[in-house]
Amino acid sequence: MYGIALDLGTSGFRAHLIDMDSKKTVRTAMTMRHPLPGGNVIDHLDFALEVGEEVTHCIIMDAVKKVIETLEVNPAEIEKLAVCGNPIQLSLFQKSEIRDLAYAGKNMQKSLGVENVIRKARVFPASEIFEGILDMPNCKIIVPPAIAHEIGADALAMMIETDFLNQEEVSIVTDYGTNAEMAIKVGDRIITGSAAAGPAIEGQGISCGMVASPGAISDVNPEGAYWRLTVLDERMEGQPGDLIDPFTGEVKEKSWIDAMGITGTGVIAVISVAMETGLMEQPPKLPNGKLILGKGIEITEKDIAEAGKAIGAIRAAQLTLILEAGLPFEALENVYMSGATGTYVDARKARKIGSCPDFSKKSVQFGNTSIALARELVLDDSRLDEVTTLARSITADHLMMATCATFKNIYVCELSYWTEGMPMKKYEKFMKRYKYPSFPEPTRDPKLERRATKDIEGPESAVIDIVENIGTVIEISLEECLLCGRCSEECPENALTTIERNGKRFASCITQNCLGTSCRRCAEACPVNAIDFKNVAMPGADELPGRDVSEELAY
Repeated sequence: MYGIALDLGTSGFRAHLIDMDSKKTVRTAMTMRHPLPGGNVIDHLDFALEVGEEVTHCIIMDAVKKVIETLEVNPAEIEKLAVCGNPIQLSLFQKSEIRDLAYAGKNMQKSLGVENVIRKARVFPASEIFEGILDMPNCKIIVPPAIAHEIGADALAMMIETDFLNQEEVSIVTDYGTNAEMAIKVGDRIITGSAAAGPAIEGQGISCGMVASPGAISDVNPEGAYWRLTVLDERMEGQPGDLIDPFTGEVKEKSWIDAMGITGTGVIAVISVAMETGLMEQPPKLPNGKLILGKGIEITEKDIAEAGKAIGAIRAAQLTLILEAGLPFEALENVYMSGATGTYVDARKARKIGSCPDFSKKSVQFGNTSIALARELVLDDSRLDEVTTLARSITADHLMMATCATFKNIYVCELSYWTEGMPMKKYEKFMKRYKYPSFPEPTRDPKLERRATKDIEGPESAVIDIVENIGTVIEISLEECLLCGRCSEECPENALTTIERNGKRFASCITQNCLGTSCRRCAEACPVNAIDFKNVAMPGADELPGRDVSEELAY
């Protein structure tokens, strides 16, 4: 018999197939995208609210089905499926209430009848949600609890799988991703928060970006006047790539491994090295407006600004947690980094650009803590009771960044720094004006510890299977469309094409590629405002597994 540990991440799904007898991972699969439009949980939540939870659930379950099928296991031999993720992803997976996550105001929640929604641990038969999708007659699904509201199973996992909860010193743990969950521990008090950093932290929304997968540039390092690329291989391990001239893109030394694009950690490395070597004295300005890392792989000033929005959101949230805890910045001792970016990024470079506080005394890197917790739940049922007891015992305050004045003030400075070229000296003047403490000097020789070399540990003898085409095609009716193609040209992810059928014009959009409401560049590019996203048709809606849904949806 087998068990499956499944992480429903904001940027994609990842799964381990575990042999229950040997307790070893025998296969690993991952998607390169999320099946829903959008680069963060806010986009996914918005899509679900507008389109409907039923359709959203169907799209997610279809993607989960494809992940399980990629593992090539007989569904009848699956004994357990443990699922971990943030509250939005787990709610959409279970087709449960999400409106309390969308509306922070108590009055609004009360008017909707969704106040005080409790997300307890659950164990239930797979047939409850997989009926008509996948026949797993012997399987039970295990879902860990949330602590409260937005403090979900993924946040619980990053606390449990690190030694964060045992720390007596002031510590911050951050799960880096499109939605960066984080928490600060001060004595027995824990304050949690999250920053909707957006897709750039995972390599999306970057002109040559891609998620962490084979062929992605995950790091760059200077060698004299040139840069050595690090490229992920089929086992998701970094290998020495080409030695290039970042000004011209000329390959000075050819490697056996070819780069296809750059992931979020690679972008962070490019920014850090460019700043350290003086190629970029002030973001986002670059020499000649771009850096060239290979054929078709360029980092532009627009990319720097896009990445800066994500970096700035994370740094602003981390600084806000410290200030809201009533502490000086110097009090921070430990920083724990988890998630894909937290694993693959060079901690020194993360500290250089600010996505990891450079004034902390120690940085510790972990892998995917969410899938690690799911794996433990598959192998040992009693762990669910322990996790539930721990969740109840944690006294955590959740800080809503969207309504926090401190976060807003700092993030405005971050945006000005990364996108408008505001000097750091002026940034510090604004901090003083807001009566916030000054930034301390970076810690000299901080302790750096890496406890994971991979985001997800796969079987030693096999590659990680990449699951392609997990999304659904949606069509937007375009009555005034000129078929000029500007929307397709503007789309940063090549998700959109315009078509004409039976005299009617449509924009055909692949949900897994679309960046959702955080983008909408296609609508902005249309010269006749034909794209309004109000009426969306799903040609294959009646074929979604196990469901009968309407074709006409409001989006």
